[in-house]
Amino acid sequence: MEIILLEKIANLGAMGDKVNVKPGYGRNYLIPQGKAAAATAENIAEYESRRAELEMASADALTAAQARRDQLLDTVIRIASHAGEEGKLFGSVGTADIAHALTERGVTVERHEVRLPEGAFRMVGEHDVLVQLHTDVDVTIKLLIEAD
Repeated sequence: MEIILLEKIANLGAMGDKVNVKPGYGRNYLIPQGKAAAATAENIAEYESRRAELEMASADALTAAQARRDQLLDTVIRIASHAGEEGKLFGSVGTADIAHALTERGVTVERHEVRLPEGAFRMVGEHDVLVQLHTDVDVTIKLLIEAD
């Protein structure tokens, strides 16, 4: 399925690019989220007429993400959790817990912005967490998991 991207998408392309994606990804995710449109002549013409507006919205989103990154620089969050004698947690600390702790500190972070490629944390200690606020804006925070 050929689509035209209405915003920059990681590992896919920049705004205005025509790309081929699997039909389900295009129909079920990109188009309903407003991230892309089917690459028909009509949609391409509409995109060209709205290009300046979309670029300005993209620049505003990037500026807002950079401001949030500046607030999160050198951030250390502490989360207390039940743990055994060897430091293994009874349960885990995941993306929702981290996003909630950051939001309590005054910076709104959504769960889907927290990246844990190795999965949830199951041990007490200090961990680095990547927070992707925008396609081009990442920040690493320190997470201290303590036994209570």
